[in-house]
Amino acid sequence: MEWRDQGILLSNRAHGETSAIIEVFTPGKGRHAGVVRGGASRKMAPVLQPGAQLDVTWRARLEDHIGTFAVEPLRSRAAASMGDRLSLAGLNAVVALLLFCLPEREAHERLYRRTEALLDLLGQAEVWPLAYLQWEMVLLDDLGFGLDLQACAVMGPGANDLSYISPRTGRAVSKVGAGEWADRLLPLPPCLLGQGPAPDAEIAEALRVTGHFLHHRVAPELGHKPLPEARARFVERFRAGRADQG
Repeated sequence: MEWRDQGILLSNRAHGETSAIIEVFTPGKGRHAGVVRGGASRKMAPVLQPGAQLDVTWRARLEDHIGTFAVEPLRSRAAASMGDRLSLAGLNAVVALLLFCLPEREAHERLYRRTEALLDLLGQAEVWPLAYLQWEMVLLDDLGFGLDLQACAVMGPGANDLSYISPRTGRAVSKVGAGEWADRLLPLPPCLLGQGPAPDAEIAEALRVTGHFLHHRVAPELGHKPLPEARARFVERFRAGRADQG
């Protein structure tokens, strides 16, 4: 059994004295693990950093074996993330959520493309937080929990004052449709509708919304495991950093 693809390194752990077991996210094979012979060496260790873009060839005697990876580095994202605490926290959040959410060996090509594009924006502080928020929206959608923000769940497509989201269904609700139930609904920040540049406070509010569905819809489907702390650290870092700037 053999295949070759490009992918994003998600994790790296020691295996024996000289090898490493890595997990990569590729467009064709999804989240996939394999052994890298010599992966713990001085030459390979700096290459096998989370977020790195790799060319990988996987081989195994049988398809269900863990197999081995031959790895060629394409580009590192370490420099873009190490120089900025928010970028590093963001990178850690992305790889942790992918490891948490994605089943092994299941292709998610659209999510892969969005992930690669997002990580290539690391270090661009003026655009990265909104790009990350949009990535979480794609993640939810790919997992089957996408938000339906096209029309009011109560009043139908004629309502043009969409202001809330149902915490149970993820559907948009207008002000009129919310009525006396408004205080039980989540806010609908305009940036979730793709409306113009978003201030930081609005992005933070939108991250609270996507976080709700990650916590209450995705995590229960995965056996009620808690979400990775890396996601909460990124959101906290984003809020704290913007508050300091203010």
